[in-house]
Amino acid sequence: MSATSIGLIGMATLVGMILARIPVGVALGLTGFVGYAAIDGFAKARLVFGAVPLELSSAYTLSVLPLFTLMGALATMAGLSGDLFRASNAIFAGMRGSLAMAAVGASAAFGAVCGSSLATAATMSRISIPQMLQAGYSPALAAGVVAAGGTLGILIPPSLILMIYGIIAQLSIIKLFAAALIPGLVLTGLYLLTVWLWVRIRPEAAPKLPSESKAQAFRLVLSIWDVAALFLVTFGGIYLGWFSPTEAAAVGAFGALLLGLLRRGFARGDVATAFTETTRITANLVLIVLGSTIFSYFVVQTGMAQSVVKSIAAVGLPPLAVMLLLIAFYIFLGCFLEGIGMVLVTVPVLLPLVLSTGYDPIWFGVLLVIVVEIGLIHPPVGMNLFVIRTQAPEISLGAMYRGVLPFLLAPFLLIAMLLAWPDLALWLPRAMSLN
Repeated sequence: MSATSIGLIGMATLVGMILARIPVGVALGLTGFVGYAAIDGFAKARLVFGAVPLELSSAYTLSVLPLFTLMGALATMAGLSGDLFRASNAIFAGMRGSLAMAAVGASAAFGAVCGSSLATAATMSRISIPQMLQAGYSPALAAGVVAAGGTLGILIPPSLILMIYGIIAQLSIIKLFAAALIPGLVLTGLYLLTVWLWVRIRPEAAPKLPSESKAQAFRLVLSIWDVAALFLVTFGGIYLGWFSPTEAAAVGAFGALLLGLLRRGFARGDVATAFTETTRITANLVLIVLGSTIFSYFVVQTGMAQSVVKSIAAVGLPPLAVMLLLIAFYIFLGCFLEGIGMVLVTVPVLLPLVLSTGYDPIWFGVLLVIVVEIGLIHPPVGMNLFVIRTQAPEISLGAMYRGVLPFLLAPFLLIAMLLAWPDLALWLPRAMSLN
């Protein structure tokens, strides 16, 4: 049997294992090890399997994962999200749909210190959905805006998926963060525009609420100065060259801990819970990266990536057509797989194809995260929707699906903008001369 045939069997087996709910890291590692052994023998496979843990444990870049995860966990436990929502609501107060717009703004701000879509969606569900329902908002709008706003957590830096993509693709995490910043702000604006259009077309979905006094609004906005300072120091330090991503993550984690203590936002045991949660999440992520590394060695041995590139070249498709096919492929995968699994399974095979068409891998990383975001809010998986369902069981899944559909237009529009103007993502890292 040829190496390519073994590779195809391995890919089919891997997808089947993931659909059978076998943990992604285990599925990647087992498929990679057995497939490698089938091509080069068990002796060489054991050597690779034994070397990978040592290689990863000594990788300095991998230390960025637990530190940014800890930063997000501490920010969540400290209750920073509540202050962000109140400040965001003060900005939009007086406008129809102000609470929904505040949910988008607070999700973007919280995503800037959290990095996780699911954590952002869960946190904002607890804070914003009860207030919107109490104010008479449509359940569909309340659930849809929080689900969509949650996706900003994996685009606006720090982003766990961008970090994992950078590690797998061996790209600069600083450049990836810089490239994602402007598209993240654009997507935030598009979500706000979606809310504005919704309440213009259906005013009954969002009753107009009284506005805050200017003095009260100013005080609420000023109350989050320390959260803004944490973001500016952490990520401004990266962009200005003061810190490496790992050093910035350490500064951010310490800053989140300090903010929680100064604000007295921690209840008894919260700090210990944050460290425990960080350990659990990091262990899962490292296992996934470990399995993905073994799987990528297997992919190299099969020659599948080269075969895909040659097949596409033989057909003679233009680069834009190739990219549109890849986008459609990822959206289809999003019906069945979660984001990290999609990235780790496909990047070793498809990144060489992207490079062969002339697209920048940094740009592709941003595009990939946006497509993963779509998977987080479109059926039948829509992980953000299921997270919200656990926090707001009074809202039916049908209402959630109806509510999120208008917000799906925003990431598709952003994808079109990136295809038309790649500099939307590439201008900032190039302008800042990031290494």
